[in-house]
Amino acid sequence: MTATDLSPTEHTEHSDDAHPWLLRLLLDPGHRQVQRDLRDAAALHRRVMSLVPDGLGTSPRARAGALFRLDLDSAGPPVLLVQSGLAPDPGRLPAGYAQSATLKDMAPMFRALQPGLPVRYRILANTVRRCGPNSTAGRWKQVIPLHPEEAEQWWATRAAAAGLQLRTLLPSPLDAIISRHSPKDTPPPDAPQAPKNIPRATTLFEGTATVNDPQALRHALLHGIGRSKSYGCGLLSLAPDQN
Repeated sequence: MTATDLSPTEHTEHSDDAHPWLLRLLLDPGHRQVQRDLRDAAALHRRVMSLVPDGLGTSPRARAGALFRLDLDSAGPPVLLVQSGLAPDPGRLPAGYAQSATLKDMAPMFRALQPGLPVRYRILANTVRRCGPNSTAGRWKQVIPLHPEEAEQWWATRAAAAGLQLRTLLPSPLDAIISRHSPKDTPPPDAPQAPKNIPRATTLFEGTATVNDPQALRHALLHGIGRSKSYGCGLLSLAPDQN
């Protein structure tokens, strides 16, 4: 997707009348801080949150309505999309972090959503399920990555709930997103513990669809879809389908 992408957000008051903004950052892959953030989804989340105002309380991502996605293309530099109900400020980035920054007001796109509108979509989703108390696939509440066919059904079900009638669906299983977290318990001085790497299974879904329910779609765009929104999943991007 490009700077003309149409994408989601969560408002400070969780209102579907939020005023969303989309920031498109073309990152410099040679920048040391970019390289660090690309290796750790938790660090990238902190970078994204540095772009919105301070003092948002105990749930700053939810209050800002911040969603983001890292688009990697071997033919060009990585692109970071940041959507927020509060206009993100690229001036808060370290010098040289981004080669370019484009801020787009998404309100006109939200108003343009009408039943029957053909669109192209893209979403990076955390395609997993939790085991129930009687599951034979794993222990209770264990998170299990979905197989490709299950992942397709996962997206088809959620797309319908989000007001989209899918016409085409191209799934691309990607490498797991890795986030690094410090141990919860402080180790004794003579037994330091390394940060724990936590993988999150992801699938990139792209294709075409028709808008069925604009209100449900606006809600999905604003609030994101699925788990792991703090680690770059769940942001649904739309663009007009000219074909």
